[in-house]
Amino acid sequence: MEKVSVVVATYNQARYLPTCLDSIWFQDYPDVEIVVVNDASTDATREVLRQYAAAVDDERTSYAANYDAAANVVERQWHPRYPRQGRSLVLLEHDRNQGLSLALNTGFRAATGTFCTFIASDDMLFPTMVSDLQGALQENNADFAYADMHIIDDTNRILRRFSLPEYTFENAFCHWYLCGICKLYRKELHEKYGYYDPDYVSQDHELFLRFAVAGATFVHVPKVLANVRIHEKDRKVDNHDPEQESRQKTDSIKLVQLARKFATGMQQQAERIL
Repeated sequence: MEKVSVVVATYNQARYLPTCLDSIWFQDYPDVEIVVVNDASTDATREVLRQYAAAVDDERTSYAANYDAAANVVERQWHPRYPRQGRSLVLLEHDRNQGLSLALNTGFRAATGTFCTFIASDDMLFPTMVSDLQGALQENNADFAYADMHIIDDTNRILRRFSLPEYTFENAFCHWYLCGICKLYRKELHEKYGYYDPDYVSQDHELFLRFAVAGATFVHVPKVLANVRIHEKDRKVDNHDPEQESRQKTDSIKLVQLARKFATGMQQQAERIL
C-alpha cells in the first residue's frame, strides 16, 4: 500500500492540536505519515507536541478482557494506546513565524508519501477520509480527490453540512473556490507545478487552480469526511484573523476572475476548432 503524508502546519492552536493529530493517527488506512510544522507558536504548542510524541512512544491503555472465576477478578488486556505499525510522526519547527504557505512548504518538502494532503490543526478527519479519497484517486486514475465536510463550532457542534459540487473546472473554480478543504492528491503534482505561494493568503486556492489549469484531473467524493472548525472572533489566528480573512477574500476574487478568463479562453479555442 502506498504511503499517504498528512501535513499539519500549526500556529497557536495548542488547544485543538491533539484531537487533530488523533484523527490522523487513527485513520483506517494502513500507511500514514504525519508531518507537523510548528510555525514558531507562542502558546503551549511545543509542549503539546512533546507530550504527544511521548504518548505515541510509551502510553498504554487497557480493556476488561476476561473474568477469572477462581480468583474472582476481571483481567485486563494491555496494549499501546497508539498503534505503531504503519504510522510515523515527524515534528519540525520554525525558529520564527513564517506564515502558513512557507510552513506548508516545509512540511510537503519533508513528506515522503505518494499521496499527500494537509489539515488545519484545529480540524478533524473522519476515520475513512484517507482510504476513501485514496481509493477514489486510484479508481478514477485521478490526480486530486475532494470530499464534503461538516462545519463545526468551538464546542464541536455541527453547524451545517458543506456539500461540494461534482467536478468541472467551472463548478470548482469559476463560481467560487469549491474543492480544496477536505482533499488528497498525488505528491508528484508539487514536483510538476510547484508549492504554496506566500504571496497569497488563499494559498491553497491559488495552488489547486494552478494544478487544474495545468491539466490535473479532479474527482469529487460525495461523503462528509472531515469536520472543519470556525471560531469566534477571539479565537481566530493566522489565516483567519480579521486582516488575513479580508486579504483572503480579495485573493479569491482575483483567482475566480483568472479562472473565468481561462475558461473563456478554452471555450473560444474549442469553438475555433469546431
